[in-house]
Amino acid sequence: MLAFSTCWNNSRHSDGEEMVDEILELGFDHLELSHGMTIAKLPGLQRAYRANKFTCVGVHNYFPSPTEVMIDAPDAYEFTSYRTNERQRALDMTYKTLDVAAEFQAKYLVLHMGSIPQMPHKKWTGQLTQMVKNGEQDSPTYSKHKLKCVKKREKHGLLYFQRACETLETLSKRADELGIKLAVESRSKFEDMPTEREMVLLQEHFKDHPNIVYWHDFGHVQLKHNLGLLDHADWLRKMQPYLYGAHVHDVEWPARDHRVPFMGELDYRKLFPYFPPKAPLTWELSPTRKAAQISGALEIWKKLFPETIVPRV
Repeated sequence: MLAFSTCWNNSRHSDGEEMVDEILELGFDHLELSHGMTIAKLPGLQRAYRANKFTCVGVHNYFPSPTEVMIDAPDAYEFTSYRTNERQRALDMTYKTLDVAAEFQAKYLVLHMGSIPQMPHKKWTGQLTQMVKNGEQDSPTYSKHKLKCVKKREKHGLLYFQRACETLETLSKRADELGIKLAVESRSKFEDMPTEREMVLLQEHFKDHPNIVYWHDFGHVQLKHNLGLLDHADWLRKMQPYLYGAHVHDVEWPARDHRVPFMGELDYRKLFPYFPPKAPLTWELSPTRKAAQISGALEIWKKLFPETIVPRV
């Protein structure tokens, strides 16, 4: 099921209904309400929804943004934080997001689970990425740093994995009451929670919780593929039993994601067979992408994947 994220044009609008109208003009009528949304835009979104302008397939935490956060910052509060008050704020805002998602009859809530504070991005995944940009990915220096990164991540991961599991245990009951899937997203940074190994453990841990599912992000996983941390197709094959839906965007080698589909390196025809029928496939594009590019890509998509175009009821 093809959908489109409001992250593309959220920053350009002060009125939620105008934001929806611009996306409708592209040719999409199934939307994911994304993070970074100020509370001031909510009335306009509600008007558009009551007018039956769009179907809300899902929501991305936090929605709307915490009032004290002045920028688009989905990781402003982390479930893995060592500060108890921040973990509680993350929970409180997620409960509010679940209630708003239920108002729009969303089917899923995309979650970021947190990160490892002992691993600042610039020193770890950021350094690996820069080395790949410099063409050093086959060098002994690169292999040595990647191994160091993996070892440090394994050393510090357990506590934060436990916090992530405790969070999902806490949220699961309310999400189940509302009929909303908790969709744990694959992340692009190796220091984020969970890693691929942890994602498998997490899904196995919650195998008796059908509302806790895996959310695949094509760009995030391709970035790790380009760093030599995984194989994209093999990873999807492994996660197929837990797979619910995806953020779709393309990647320009090696690390520019949120590009328009068919304008990067991804071969969707190779990867889509792992998805269940009618899985939500939500385009999540950078605000810098042009409307003409998106409309053109949509026409290609319709020809290649007509089964993903679901008429609104």
